[in-house]
Amino acid sequence: MDGVPRVPKQWHPGPEEPAALRFSVLGPVRAWLGEDPLPAGSPQQRALLAALLLRDGRTATASELIDALWGDEPPSQALAALRTYASRLRKTLGAEVLVSESGGYAIRSLREGALDHVNAQELAADAEKARASGDLSRARDLLRDALDLWDGEPLASIPGPHAETQRARLEEWRLQLLESCLDMDLEQGFHAEAVSELTALTAAHPLRERLRELLMLALYRSGRQAEALAVFADTRRLLADELGVDPRQGLKELQQRILQADPGLAEPSAPKAEPVVALVRPAQLPATVTDFTGRASFVQELSDVLAAASSEEGRVMAVSALAGIGGVGKTTLAVHVAHQARASFPDGQLYVDLQGAGSRAAEPETVLGAFLRALGTADSAIPDSLEERSALYRSVLDGRRVLVLLDNARDAAQVRPLLPGTEGCAALVTSRIRMVDLAGAHLVDLDVMSPEEALQLFTKIVGEERVASEREAALDVVAACGFLPLAIRIAASRLAARRTWTVSVLAAKLGDERRRLDELQAGDLAVKATFELGYGQLEPAQARAFRLLGLADGPDISLAAAAAVLDLPAEDTEDLLESLVDTSLLESAAPGRYRYHDLVRLYARACAERDEQPPSERAAALSRLLDFYLSTAAGVYAIERPGDRLVDHLEPTAYAGLVFGDRQASWDWLYAEAVPLLACVRQSAGAPTLRRAIDLLWAAVDLAESGANSKEYEAAAAALRDAAREASDPHAEGRAGVVLSNAQLFSGMFDQAYREAKEALRLAEASKDPLPCCWAANILGSIAFYQKRYVDAEAYFSRAVEEFRGCGDLAGSASPLCNLSRLHLATGRADSAVVLAGQGTEIYETLGHSLRVANGRYALGMALGKSGRHSDATAELEEALRVFRDSRQRLWEGMALCRLAEVDLDARKPAGAASNAEMALTVLRGIGGEWRRGNVLTVLGKALVGIGQSGRAQVCWREALQIYEKLGSPEATEVRALLTPIAA
Repeated sequence: MDGVPRVPKQWHPGPEEPAALRFSVLGPVRAWLGEDPLPAGSPQQRALLAALLLRDGRTATASELIDALWGDEPPSQALAALRTYASRLRKTLGAEVLVSESGGYAIRSLREGALDHVNAQELAADAEKARASGDLSRARDLLRDALDLWDGEPLASIPGPHAETQRARLEEWRLQLLESCLDMDLEQGFHAEAVSELTALTAAHPLRERLRELLMLALYRSGRQAEALAVFADTRRLLADELGVDPRQGLKELQQRILQADPGLAEPSAPKAEPVVALVRPAQLPATVTDFTGRASFVQELSDVLAAASSEEGRVMAVSALAGIGGVGKTTLAVHVAHQARASFPDGQLYVDLQGAGSRAAEPETVLGAFLRALGTADSAIPDSLEERSALYRSVLDGRRVLVLLDNARDAAQVRPLLPGTEGCAALVTSRIRMVDLAGAHLVDLDVMSPEEALQLFTKIVGEERVASEREAALDVVAACGFLPLAIRIAASRLAARRTWTVSVLAAKLGDERRRLDELQAGDLAVKATFELGYGQLEPAQARAFRLLGLADGPDISLAAAAAVLDLPAEDTEDLLESLVDTSLLESAAPGRYRYHDLVRLYARACAERDEQPPSERAAALSRLLDFYLSTAAGVYAIERPGDRLVDHLEPTAYAGLVFGDRQASWDWLYAEAVPLLACVRQSAGAPTLRRAIDLLWAAVDLAESGANSKEYEAAAAALRDAAREASDPHAEGRAGVVLSNAQLFSGMFDQAYREAKEALRLAEASKDPLPCCWAANILGSIAFYQKRYVDAEAYFSRAVEEFRGCGDLAGSASPLCNLSRLHLATGRADSAVVLAGQGTEIYETLGHSLRVANGRYALGMALGKSGRHSDATAELEEALRVFRDSRQRLWEGMALCRLAEVDLDARKPAGAASNAEMALTVLRGIGGEWRRGNVLTVLGKALVGIGQSGRAQVCWREALQIYEKLGSPEATEVRALLTPIAA
């Protein structure tokens, strides 16, 4: 807080109305005229104001007010004092507001929304109506709005028995609203988010059994059954010690249901997706083509299957699997049928391209994550494993009518986890293979078009007038296309775009047998012949672009990256790419992004190998792409880390990258390009480009540090390390080892990281590459520190500081300085720890770093906390946390929350510590490695003991002990010591 009283959320008059009076009692008793605060006087005068406000306009007699202000012991001049307070308030508020009536007083003539407690009552009433109607999402939002009106303790610092009674009433009401809100959180599936808040609330109100019940349920649904049972044990012990009673029956029944793993507890009592249905109905189907032609029997067949699934009598989930060669029109047919069936699936339609024809098919767990988000599931509620995601997906779809289109599937194994599995839903699957092993599926084999259908499609695209006069030539064209829809569309589109051509001209061009589709049974060769037809009609510049862009790995490519591949200005590149989109040889994935159909990409590469002259141009195109990514990533690194010398030690590039004007734009680019960038890295592992690929990965280190792409980043680093070793390039291997060990450090793989960093340091020293020596020393120091080898850690950190300074890299030296601070802290040198962290932070601030300043504040906050300066520590860590969140650094966000929990523990604020530790667990889910999770669980256990939940603390410590013992971490000793007194 900045010391300025917060103005509660209120309804405000329109701009044409004069300023209105507003009052608050859900906190300090205050008054405003518009946005201007009004003096409310002494505590007794504010007590009078509160007593009148809480009567909602009714008159209070003088005796009632005297009793409210002073109770059984009023002063001798109580009536005179009351009149004085009333007179002063009347001068402030106006005679028309504070009126005298029947020997008493009342507050009248207030506009709607003037009283915060009345506003809260209205919001709570609206929430009850919304809940009764089944709109839990709106009800929850309304209750949160009502709760936001509280600003601390109600009637704060107001004396008198009436104020005391009303204060207790208003606080009880707030807790009831909060319990209702949290109950709806659990009904909607937000159990993981609720744990943190419920932990803090049970600490503040330990005897409130309803909160304990909600906490048990939230923990159980979060997969933390042992902790849920420990909460019951803690509650039973507390009630017996404090009140001499047992838990109420509802709490006992919940314990028994948890012990029995009652399936009814696994899902919310109300359908989780119900409140979302009115707000989130995914409509992901791609646009259907306006010239859809033929396939009448298939359309009818598939429509009948979908209609049966969506009917009131439907008792099964329908699956239809379409199979056929590439380009036969599977996707077009499926999308067309899906659009026709939309009305039968009012709860939404999901779509995904599973990329099954390529080398890197979409992972089912990734697809499920996207589907769950599209259905309204919060990121924090999405589990990690494939099995859990698939189960949650089926649960969310239960009771809903949703159509799922799974396009371009690899095989049945990829499809099975993505099937809804509940009646009323249906799935359409397209694939190049017949899915005979997909149990219960309605199989459809899609062949080429009939001659009549093919001619109809050709005519719709080219135009009736042009075809009617050359019907025989048109039949020759569609026959040359092998009646394959994609081939017909490409040929017809080219003809439609060239008004000077006749159909006979096109037919003559197709007369060459090398450009005709003669044998449908040749499998992919038929697709290749079809693509050959479209490729042969391209202008030279278009053909070059088609060939070269197909060389790049990655699911898609941006316009800027494509310009680098083609070595052309962005405007010319865009014209070429859009012309390729017009021919259907390229797809527009999004504004400024392009992609190939998997088979078209393979064909484009074959064309590049066959036609690109000189052959060296293929390598040159990929080299330019690598240069583009390296130059741009280096720029992003430099924006984030001004003065850092890494960019001066990178391999030179011949092609420039993008230049960003601000930090946010650079971050947006890095995360948007993460997947294509990492694909480029792996593709560039050959000798001529290996060193630049390693440097690109180094410059894009934030992809690993943030946790967003850490697994892919680490895999790419390992591949480059192996390639460098195979190439016998110690310079490259040393750098790749630094990059890999750094990624492993962030993922908690300390033993592997140590081996890699040790070897990287040796290689960097041998090849006289100074910067990897600095980084490797700092990494080795961090690993030694985490493994509690403090003597080694101090030696490595000190060496890193000196070597960074020797390289003229002042920014680089700040990191080992902050690490030294943590080392001094761990070895009992708190004062010097503060100094070292301050030095590192000052370097970052002087150089204009933002994210790295947050890292400095993180270290400084830890040092200040252990020095007893808890408020200063909290301020530093909270500022660091803000920057980490703004920078999308989830790993550091989670660790900052953990450090805040440690400071809270040292400051004897266990409730705050428990809340922060719970949030840290949520943020770090799936990133940072098990060792860091063990650290957070240890801190959480300590906080839980402080709020009287020792049974739950044991569960946390046992899980942490299992982690540490599995990793062989020295922290296991500390956790055993924590568990020993409890066991005894």
